[in-house]
Amino acid sequence: MSSFIELLGLFLLLMLPFLYETNHIFRYYFKFLIYYGIVSFNSIVLIPAFLTRPCDVRNLLWASTWCHRVTALIGLRWELRGKEHLAKDQACIIVANHQSSLDVLGMFNIWHVMNKCTVVAKRELFYAWPFGLAAWLAGLIFIDRVRGEKARETLNAVNRRIKQQRIKLWVFPEGTRRNTGELHPFKKGAFHMAIEEQIPILPVVFSSYCTFLNDKKKILNAGRIVITTLPPVSTEGLTKDDIESLMERVRAQMIETFKLTSAEALELRYNPLKSSALTPLSAASEGVPPPGAEAAAVAAAASSSSIYAPLHVGAAAAASASYETYTSSATAAKASMLKTL
Repeated sequence: MSSFIELLGLFLLLMLPFLYETNHIFRYYFKFLIYYGIVSFNSIVLIPAFLTRPCDVRNLLWASTWCHRVTALIGLRWELRGKEHLAKDQACIIVANHQSSLDVLGMFNIWHVMNKCTVVAKRELFYAWPFGLAAWLAGLIFIDRVRGEKARETLNAVNRRIKQQRIKLWVFPEGTRRNTGELHPFKKGAFHMAIEEQIPILPVVFSSYCTFLNDKKKILNAGRIVITTLPPVSTEGLTKDDIESLMERVRAQMIETFKLTSAEALELRYNPLKSSALTPLSAASEGVPPPGAEAAAVAAAASSSSIYAPLHVGAAAAASASYETYTSSATAAKASMLKTL
């Protein structure tokens, strides 16, 4: 019996590379298993360390040091732009678009730039142990989205603390994650907090994931994401009557940036030799210009696989690389077997 189990185990082990290379659904779940598995393991390892300074936002720097390494394992690369705005030692409300749980992985890759930063998260995440417990010990703010009054009380208490301690508070104003290739309407909470304490809004924009991620079709390819930090938007002198106009102004800036960086990522993915190369995070963080020819050659090699088909865009959209063409053809395009780069 034991020999049968050993043979079965060996067979399954030998099948893993084959399934990974040929089945995009298996690859999708396998990559997310690696992502969630490593984050959960790191949570268990770090909880004792977090207990030495519970609920301290600096604990998130420890977490990011361990967890950002998942990026390379699942084939993603992040480029940070506007580092100088994110690195400034000031209290602010960061508002960012929310497309996937992969956003957290992007945050892990830039946490060392943000330094003192915490996140507003839904209360349900606290019960996803061990991650939830580790996140609470690392200073995450959990709110009950159903009980609005209690959520406001929690945020008001947090608001005073972040100003005093010059902490950055990361908020996803769309409320829920949606990988649809657009920014959805914002909720007012983050802007209300900023005006209440007269601290700036710092918009952060992740380029579209639609060139490498399709949750409905269970596809997760290698991909490059641009994270753009826009200049801070002052709230000095504003009142609650200005919330609506402030929110729309910030959202308009983020939509424009989202379109530009998403079109650039699309161009790089499907027309690598014609596009300007994206820089690695390390180079972007240091302000070092990229070797364009080298990066383009790498992207060209990555796109050369004959079975690596577009996720959401057809040939016409790939040729034009315009964001409008990309979104209009998103629902019409079909994915085929995809090979991980």
